[in-house]
Amino acid sequence: MSEKKSNVEMTFWDHLEELRWVFIRSLLAVIAVGIVAFLNKNIVFNYVFLAPKEPWFITNRLLCQLAETLHTSALCLNQEGLQIINIKLAGQFTTHLYISFAVGIFIAAPYIIFEFWNFIRPALYSKEKKHSRGAVFVCSILFITGVLFAYFLIVPLTINFLGTYQVSEQVQNTISLSSYLHNVVSVSLSLGIVFEIPVLVYFLTKTGVLTPAFMKKSRKIIAVILLIISAIITPPDVISQIMVCIPLFFLFEISIKISERVYKKTYPE
Repeated sequence: MSEKKSNVEMTFWDHLEELRWVFIRSLLAVIAVGIVAFLNKNIVFNYVFLAPKEPWFITNRLLCQLAETLHTSALCLNQEGLQIINIKLAGQFTTHLYISFAVGIFIAAPYIIFEFWNFIRPALYSKEKKHSRGAVFVCSILFITGVLFAYFLIVPLTINFLGTYQVSEQVQNTISLSSYLHNVVSVSLSLGIVFEIPVLVYFLTKTGVLTPAFMKKSRKIIAVILLIISAIITPPDVISQIMVCIPLFFLFEISIKISERVYKKTYPE
């Protein structure tokens, strides 16, 4: 919220107006980055979004080197290079717009988080503001970590599994551009959001909705829930689902430590 109104009571409509401007500024940031991405389609497509399917992609190269060391070909992924086709007249143009907007969201995410944090921050008590310093930085790092984890590990595994999977040798895979890119974007964005779990736990503990004791007691149930979440945000590939679930459970364990610390400070005995 603006400094001008931070020290006075704001009406519901004032809050709504301020929130509207948060959305507008965030959208403008996404559009600005999207325009830059649109004008650099060669880099965005050839070296970012289409790269994970190529043999020269860093993950594919490293896994192939590991496969040679372990004398197993199972780890050598995406060596044939998946062939992508476009089946709609305006398909490549609309995909260009879609990916430019997606790039805008990914890159402008820290600014969007900053905008929403500035909107929420005035509602916190001074003590809460003090303990929540660096919130924008932490949220941004978690989101970026989730996106990079998905892009460099889950996406190549997904492409290799789904791109080579066959129900019969009589059926050949012909992958559309929109289908391929939708998987890359959705998996990366989903993991970026899911990696914000520690932040969510922090605020839920702060408000008394969640306790560290409950989290410890619910470990088995949470493990099942995380498996379900992994199955939802990844394609039907068991390896990818396990690879997603492991860091999510690690984040859950970190969240328990965060919850314990917050709970002790908020509700001292």
